Amino acid sequence: MAEAEAGPSRGAFIVLEGLDRSGKSTQVQKLVEYLKSRGVEAEAWRFPDRTTAMGKMIASYLDSKSELDDCAVHLLFSANRWEKRSLMEAKLREGTTLIVDRYSYSGVAFTAAKGLPFDWCKAPEVGLPAPDAVLYLQIPPEAALERGGYGEERYEKLDFQRVVASKYEQLRDATWQDIDARKGPDEVQAVLRPIVDRMVQTCKQGRPLSRLWP
Repeated sequence: MAEAEAGPSRGAFIVLEGLDRSGKSTQVQKLVEYLKSRGVEAEAWRFPDRTTAMGKMIASYLDSKSELDDCAVHLLFSANRWEKRSLMEAKLREGTTLIVDRYSYSGVAFTAAKGLPFDWCKAPEVGLPAPDAVLYLQIPPEAALERGGYGEERYEKLDFQRVVASKYEQLRDATWQDIDARKGPDEVQAVLRPIVDRMVQTCKQGRPLSRLWP
């Protein structure tokens, strides 16, 4: 298969995935601070984005303040990503690197863990921008359980997280890289930085933006 021709310079789209309490939010912030210190335009994003109309409904559900049908919840999460798509693509074209805490992979893994069909879970995500790299912060559910704040949100249940981990395994593709999240935050950051540096340079050279799912 012929390689796609290089396009215009753009920002990198990098997603951090993993179980709850794997350290994603901390690492996203550290990476953005690091990139900015090197003169790279970068922003931290998070899904769900709880500031939008749909995001507020999701926030109420995650905080166990409301109940929604599992299918409806999944479609809300997907719609939350779609309502940010245009802005996401504009930022990337402008040269801004996006470091994103959770994306479509979380949506599929968590809903499939409830027993809904895998293909049905993936379908609403088809056509969204695909990340240039997925950095999976790998941690045993039992180790995540020991971290502060565990259990505050709806899905932070040990047995459920074990099932989620198995669903993540079905989503792997060539863009994924495993990161040992059992290490300290600075050690994890030291592993992430060179990976992100390389991808920023690759996208600056015109790596084409692809779509979910091939």
